[in-house]
Amino acid sequence: MVMISTPSAALIPTLTLLISLPIFFYFLAPRILPPRQIIISNPEELDDLSLFHKAIAMDSANFSRRPHPRLPSVKSHLSSGKLRRPKIAFLFLTNSNLHFALLWERFFTSSNLTIKTHDLYNIYVHADPVVKIDPLDGVFKGKIIPSKRTQRSSPTLISSTRRLLAAAILDDPANTYFALVSQTCIPLHSFNYLYSFLFDLRRMSRGLEFSSYIEILDDDPNLWDRYNARGDNVMLPEVHFNEFRVGSQFFVLTRKHALTVIKDRKLWRKFKLPCLNQNSCYPEEHYFPSLLSMQDPNGTTHYTLTRVNWTDSVNGHPHTYHPPEVSPELIYTLRKSNSSYSYMFARKFSPDCLKPLMEIADSVMFKD
Repeated sequence: MVMISTPSAALIPTLTLLISLPIFFYFLAPRILPPRQIIISNPEELDDLSLFHKAIAMDSANFSRRPHPRLPSVKSHLSSGKLRRPKIAFLFLTNSNLHFALLWERFFTSSNLTIKTHDLYNIYVHADPVVKIDPLDGVFKGKIIPSKRTQRSSPTLISSTRRLLAAAILDDPANTYFALVSQTCIPLHSFNYLYSFLFDLRRMSRGLEFSSYIEILDDDPNLWDRYNARGDNVMLPEVHFNEFRVGSQFFVLTRKHALTVIKDRKLWRKFKLPCLNQNSCYPEEHYFPSLLSMQDPNGTTHYTLTRVNWTDSVNGHPHTYHPPEVSPELIYTLRKSNSSYSYMFARKFSPDCLKPLMEIADSVMFKD
């Protein structure tokens, strides 16, 4: 008789473990291990540089025709003459559907300005090409610019923002302010209120240089870890620790500062390096504040116009508002700031907040 041996009882747990390991890594590893960081390739880098050079050349060509070296003339704002009126370029950076597109459309179209609102703004959308996004309609139709992959805790969020700025500079010389927002951002005031705030006629009539609204902080408790996120002292010699700054990802920049961003090569060489410590690495929150602080420390307010609630943040994400929290009182609260001006935008809102927000859009949000 031929005896067929069977695994002993002691071997069964070992075999079960060996069989289970591949299954474990297939289903659970992506949730435990950090995602592989996207590396910006040389062809992608050259493609962006080509766009930046075109935008810079276009701006230089239009510079001599500009009534004011930094802003279109006051007359262009007050009259309907041939001179271009200053515009706000809204830059939407998204990796999902624009959940609040209807709310933003109401924002753009419910203005009581005597000038046609569509003559005062432009829209540009950078949508991650890997993510399937529903076709955009209304004022957003045809506004997606040539886009590339984006990933959290990677320099792709810097390059995508620079791409948006360059596309807006190249597209329209009247774009004077550049407001970066996300798919979770909502407006807190009417377009009329925002436009009048940014293009303050008293400042324009006195020929004063306008400021950018970007958060710039040098007292973050994690500043040292953030500075060394790419390796110990890797940022040297371009960026010393006492020059390193952090701030909000979302901002409103002047054309002057938008050009500063796309002209930069020196700091970008450091900030595009992959992060070794992804828990401390948020390149988009480091690059723009550091660059503008080093290049023009007195040209920014050091404050952002976008309200974010960090009181109960999770994994680096701020508080997310849900429908039960949406009310007129919430809008009034979100507008309040410690500065002399009000917040203009707020995040982060869940997609199902659209309905309750639309219900108070005309009576509260856009009634200033």
